[in-house]
Amino acid sequence: MPLTVRTVQKALGAYVVAPTGQINGQTYDVLEDELDTLLAQKPALIAMDLAQVDYLSSAGIRVILKSQKALKAHDGKMVFMHLQPQIRKVFQIIEALPTMQVFKNFEEMDEYLDRIQKKVTGEIVDDD
Repeated sequence: MPLTVRTVQKALGAYVVAPTGQINGQTYDVLEDELDTLLAQKPALIAMDLAQVDYLSSAGIRVILKSQKALKAHDGKMVFMHLQPQIRKVFQIIEALPTMQVFKNFEEMDEYLDRIQKKVTGEIVDDD
């Protein structure tokens, strides 16, 4: 599924970024390009509206974390809204394990995130 990203300036230095589709290894660069363009302007706030995102892989997480770090460098902030249940679960996993290296590589992490998101959406049922 292709990824599209719509950005709206809500106030001076404040933007809402609204991706639509899946953020994965094939599409993350669309979001990364949009965020890099915004980050060059040193915004005070980027609000990520994830209402229309139905899948998030480690590639998408990397883009988000990289952007958060760039924002913090000039006292900017990133906030999130409208997370689908499976996306919320990914964020919960990230927050629960911020300093632990649990996965041996991105492929293993993506397989885990894929399984968790499918479980949350009811596509698969297992006992993990």
